[in-house]
Amino acid sequence: MSLLPRFAVAAVALSIGTAFAAPAVIFDMGGKFDKSFNEAAYRGVEKWKAETGQAYQEFEISNDTQRVQALRRMAEKGYSPVISIGFAQASALEQVAKQFPKTQFAIIDGVVNLPNVSSIVFKEHEGSYLVGVLAALKSKSGKLGFVGGMDIPLIRKFQCGYEQGVKAANPKAEVLANMTGTTSTAWNDPTRGAELTKAQFAKGVDVVFAAAGGTGTGVYQAAKDAGKLAIGVDSNQNHLQPGTMLTSMVKRVDVAVYNVLKGFKPGLQSLGLKEDGVMAAFDEHNAKLVDAAMKAKLEAVKADIVSGKVKVVDAMAEPAACKK
Repeated sequence: MSLLPRFAVAAVALSIGTAFAAPAVIFDMGGKFDKSFNEAAYRGVEKWKAETGQAYQEFEISNDTQRVQALRRMAEKGYSPVISIGFAQASALEQVAKQFPKTQFAIIDGVVNLPNVSSIVFKEHEGSYLVGVLAALKSKSGKLGFVGGMDIPLIRKFQCGYEQGVKAANPKAEVLANMTGTTSTAWNDPTRGAELTKAQFAKGVDVVFAAAGGTGTGVYQAAKDAGKLAIGVDSNQNHLQPGTMLTSMVKRVDVAVYNVLKGFKPGLQSLGLKEDGVMAAFDEHNAKLVDAAMKAKLEAVKADIVSGKVKVVDAMAEPAACKK
């Protein structure tokens, strides 16, 4: 079925050769209100809209077959830049960007090596290391949990960074890890996330880190119900379960999207702790869980990573180093 009926008419008139082309954002599976990755991107484009008063077009992918069609339709209509949210859109974007060399495209969390594409990725392993240190400092059992979404190299990158941070803070600690699934539905399965989390708690885990998109809401609910602690991902999710969320490993997807809209730059950008692209979130919702000594420790760890004193292994670049 055609996507055309699902596109609203843009507030800015577009035609070939116009001086200004409105941007477009294509959200991936889970939708723009997934309370995680996509929603962070939505906040970034909404910030741009509020500041500029300009309109943008959007589309939410509901199945894997829509990506190429959605990207092509946006380009055909003259939108630029067209921003793809999520690594899963990389192959579709590469195909369409070649067909529309004069259109600017961007991908968040993926890489497409074309002259009209801006690729923005994050050093998730660095942020995950940081929250791994905090988890180990807070844990009483010495058993930490990890629940991933789709079993892909990117999520293994989160897991490996987290495990390194845990071991740095407590060499005797143990990390129990599970992936939710091997298809894109793994990003939006709270029930399965809760089941995996409960099984980890039964084995002694008392802090669990979820890198699973919308599936994470099930992880956090299970932690609340069990009186355990959880760590959010991508967005600051501390508010979802106040008093249960130890912290969130935030990827500044909002900043990445906002920056693309403010000034398109082709090529690859990689955002880590040094660039404030990743961070551990602290606010009123976890203030009682993290004391001053813990925060000071994390600041010291962050400084060591930024300076290069501590090197965090990237599982996507060095997969063998994480398989121990």
